[in-house]
Amino acid sequence: MVKKRFDPDEYLPLTSPMFQILLALADGEKHGYAILKEVERRTEGKVTLSAGTLYGLIRRFEQDGLIVESEERPDAALDDERRRYYRLSNDGRAVAMAEMGRLSNTLDQARAKLAVRKPRLV
Repeated sequence: MVKKRFDPDEYLPLTSPMFQILLALADGEKHGYAILKEVERRTEGKVTLSAGTLYGLIRRFEQDGLIVESEERPDAALDDERRRYYRLSNDGRAVAMAEMGRLSNTLDQARAKLAVRKPRLV
């Protein structure tokens, strides 16, 4: 049986919360609350995730192999043992990059459209 090649475009378009979660994990492992706070901080409060949305998407991303739970834990004295840490997988990074390209293309199209002004007929 031949394994199907991973195609990040099958996940597009991402919702804003989906993209923001992947971005939050792009620079390293984080637990759920840290993801939630980073998204809120980085978007200046424009994107806020409820716990239900966050953990529902984490579960979905884990099932799809876009993020993985980390095996390593911080020192127990420095952390709550109930926390689960997540990191972006290679497939997750590919999906985030594909979404970034899609958004960039959309932005380029909007800039081109809005910059072109047709002369008004009087």
